[in-house]
Amino acid sequence: MRRFSVHTCSILLLALSACGTQPSQQTLPTAEPKASPITEASTEAPQDLFWNHLTMLCGNAYQGAMTSDDAVDTELADQTMVMHVRRCFEDRIEIPFHIGDNRSRTWVLTRHANGLQLQHDHRHEDGSEDTVTLYGGRTTETGSQGVQFFPADEYSKDLFTSNGLDVSVANTWSLEIEPGKRFSYILRRPERHFQADFDLSTTVAEPPPPWGHSPVRNP
Repeated sequence: MRRFSVHTCSILLLALSACGTQPSQQTLPTAEPKASPITEASTEAPQDLFWNHLTMLCGNAYQGAMTSDDAVDTELADQTMVMHVRRCFEDRIEIPFHIGDNRSRTWVLTRHANGLQLQHDHRHEDGSEDTVTLYGGRTTETGSQGVQFFPADEYSKDLFTSNGLDVSVANTWSLEIEPGKRFSYILRRPERHFQADFDLSTTVAEPPPPWGHSPVRNP
């Protein structure tokens, strides 16, 4: 048998290493790495994105239904609900919320330098303001482009208390939007949950103006 000296083996190992090959391993081809899609993060603030999602609905009406199950809302379960993104300004959006033939409610969203504000404009059929109106809250955090929360503000708490609605002091409203899919209006407080979901994939006929408002369209 032919023998190699230690010196000879060292020379062979050095030669193999220089060629990029290991004596005891086989070089296998490696798969070409797949390119990852490059996504550019939006520089817009979450509340601005949320606002933009809403303004894109301007002029349209959408049908919805109650999706919560509190016993106090049983009579609303079979009612047709329609939201109409009726008037949009740079810092104000008006969204009437019709339940059956009741056109007393309008959600009013206002954009301020320090956040968003949600108010509930409640009117009687003759157009006069309800005693409990313009209540709502302001955002206390940035939220996301899909969800914004509005805890009851001090004006609303005082209004509720002075009208015997102390339980409503703990109200938090939220608005959720999945563009092209769903818009939700939600009210929560301890032992209370109301939610109405609207289908954004299909528009419906424009409803009559809410009570106390003229038929003026978007400027």
